[in-house]
Amino acid sequence: MDIVGWHAQRRAHKEARHFSEVQREPDGTYLPVEDIDPLPDGSRPAQAGDFRVPPSASPSPGTLSPVPPKYFPENPARNAYASAGEQSVSGNYSVSLAQMPAAERSRAQRLAIMEPHLQFMVGPLLRYDTVDENGLWRGAALIVTADAGSSYEPFPVLTYQWDPEEIARPSPRTQGSHSLYDLGPHPADPHATAIAGPSAQLPDANEAYFGDYKGKANTRDDQTQHVTGQEIYVFAGNGGTFTFWRFPIQIQLGINEICIKYSINGGMQLSFFVPARHQNMRWAAHSCNGFSAGVNQDDFRGPGFKSGYDPMWVDLLRQHVERPFHVLVGGGDQLYCDSLTREPAIQEWILAKPSAKKNFPLTGEIVSCIDRFFFNHYCSSFRMGAFARANSSIPMLNMCANLAHLKIDGFGSYPEELQQSPVFKQWVASICLKALVHNTFSIGARGYFFYLLFQCFIHPHYDGLDDTTGKHMFKSIIFGAQGPYVGLPSHSFLSYLGPDVQILMLDCRAERKRSQVCSEFQYKKAFERIRHLPSGVKHLVVQLGIPIAYPRMVFLETALDSRFNPLTALGRSGTTGFSGFVNKFNADAELLDDLNDHWTAKSHKKERNWLIQQMQGIARMKSLRISFLSGDVHCAAVGVLKTLVRGIGGKNSRTIDVPPETDYRYMINVVTSMFLLLPLKLWPPNGVIAMVSTLATKTHRTLHHAETDEIMLPIFSKEPNGNIRLQNKYIMGRRNWCAVSFDPQSQELEFDIRVEMEKGIGVSAGYPVRSPPPMWLPGT
Repeated sequence: MDIVGWHAQRRAHKEARHFSEVQREPDGTYLPVEDIDPLPDGSRPAQAGDFRVPPSASPSPGTLSPVPPKYFPENPARNAYASAGEQSVSGNYSVSLAQMPAAERSRAQRLAIMEPHLQFMVGPLLRYDTVDENGLWRGAALIVTADAGSSYEPFPVLTYQWDPEEIARPSPRTQGSHSLYDLGPHPADPHATAIAGPSAQLPDANEAYFGDYKGKANTRDDQTQHVTGQEIYVFAGNGGTFTFWRFPIQIQLGINEICIKYSINGGMQLSFFVPARHQNMRWAAHSCNGFSAGVNQDDFRGPGFKSGYDPMWVDLLRQHVERPFHVLVGGGDQLYCDSLTREPAIQEWILAKPSAKKNFPLTGEIVSCIDRFFFNHYCSSFRMGAFARANSSIPMLNMCANLAHLKIDGFGSYPEELQQSPVFKQWVASICLKALVHNTFSIGARGYFFYLLFQCFIHPHYDGLDDTTGKHMFKSIIFGAQGPYVGLPSHSFLSYLGPDVQILMLDCRAERKRSQVCSEFQYKKAFERIRHLPSGVKHLVVQLGIPIAYPRMVFLETALDSRFNPLTALGRSGTTGFSGFVNKFNADAELLDDLNDHWTAKSHKKERNWLIQQMQGIARMKSLRISFLSGDVHCAAVGVLKTLVRGIGGKNSRTIDVPPETDYRYMINVVTSMFLLLPLKLWPPNGVIAMVSTLATKTHRTLHHAETDEIMLPIFSKEPNGNIRLQNKYIMGRRNWCAVSFDPQSQELEFDIRVEMEKGIGVSAGYPVRSPPPMWLPGT
């Protein structure tokens, strides 16, 4: 069988069988699936073959002496498809270095040394919070350090500086779409190798180079701030203890967009950008940052890339070099954790029959295994390649789509008895910190806890659960009701993206049950915050993990839920080749939990329709254009909600749509997924894309009673290479991400869906769609 999905299912089955054979260490402990060591000391001598020096490497702070340009080739850009025998940019650069005097050669390659020394596990990571009414930009940085290899006397200090008068200048647009790009030095990967991407930017004799930004060297005009790290959590594992350090960052926005340079304990200097006070932000959106079990990521790794993850992240970083992004919005599934099901300590539970899972005891080994897995997996994934560069140069704003980015799809949508089982959910009263919250040792709860730590820089015990003004570290936070399976309230965020744009990151996972997506309490608090937005705000983007305007799959939901489904029966029986059709948790059809998760599922349709009508009411009363942004479904698409126009005079009568700019019901739903897994985890992928695209042409009458129509936009009339597309104009089954910007002339918000041109080459083509400004008076 020559079907991609079939091979993926077969590979996943073989891997599952391998990991079900439990392995133990000599001391009797389980051998973990993933174990991680501290990062190598950047000051150690480089070993042969360790790395090729990136052209963007800068001297250590305080000794900014640019290398004379005479040592560099005049035209270093090379084609990414050069033959293996040809010399790369890094090769040319190394040859040039060899021509320098020893002192200059050493200075050009020297890595900054932290004092006192810190041994990083991951970081630095950046997070964006909001901009307050006084124009104060608020955010934070996070690092995780190995205590055994670090000195905390004094505590770690983050230093950040900027020149308020400096005008940020984007790097020149690269010539040619397939040129080389070297990832610069980074604490998470101090010996980076060159990978494909935009052409290298070489230092100029009169400029200092700061990662992805060329700005002038430090001057006395620079504003400098020093922030002592907050010790928000200590993880204790088999390898010792590891500390989470958070550094609050506050920057007064001014008349210019500026580059912020930062370092920790005087180490390597990195940078990010903040907008001018009255500038709307440029931002990038992504979701689904991973590969499903059984998918060979090397199939998505083009020439020169170290992993299948890097191509699309390098494409995003290229855009960041040309026009810097101010925020990186993660719409869910920032981390895939399929490999948790391979952990030896939980194999007995994984392999147990569904009926036995309900009362399976939660052992100390399982508790330790779950925590260790999340810690190791986050450290490993968030310090890797181009993704690590993005996280340290574009402040993140993340939401929880699948609990908690576990890729245990549909958490909250499984049957109640499974959700309440000890391993899925086990309450252990916390005896510390005034029992502020319960400590929930379970797959879902610990996943949510580590999501908050690594992606939101929040520790509920440390930060508290009070979102009233001035009570919480992050002003954008909105606490909902306590989740039924995670032991914590939902965490939504309403953040400023400019004077004309705000974004609501609605937590659609923590409170989820089979009969509910979000609680009435969370909706009420979120709507109240929206109603108090400044009157000048024109656009509200609502980030939902799962699309709200998307083709229906009701017939498939009914078929998979049937006890007469032959494929499910074969999967439950363990028949070779069919086990992938059922999930590992309760042996239901693998896709059923995804379909139960959808807003258009039978159990959520009523809530979905109510939410849309509530948003329409808010849009009408505040003269606010609302747009939805989603991921999850492993493709790109754009759905539209708009006012229904009813024809008069028979079936041949003509109808005229309400102009979008005056239609308060007009709301687009942009769907973007960074990594292409098997679309909807069915196979063959092309067949699924064709099916969904066909369903996109169907008329949905669900909201006709509320004068609302639903359509999909056929924006994919051409392939990324420019060829005409005759079919499937509604759905694009390639990896993609989205660049978002505000057009000050038209007042429109543009969502530019960036679709991979060829698998693995790290170059995208744009499919822009625009959300019009609101052109109606409030309340009319």
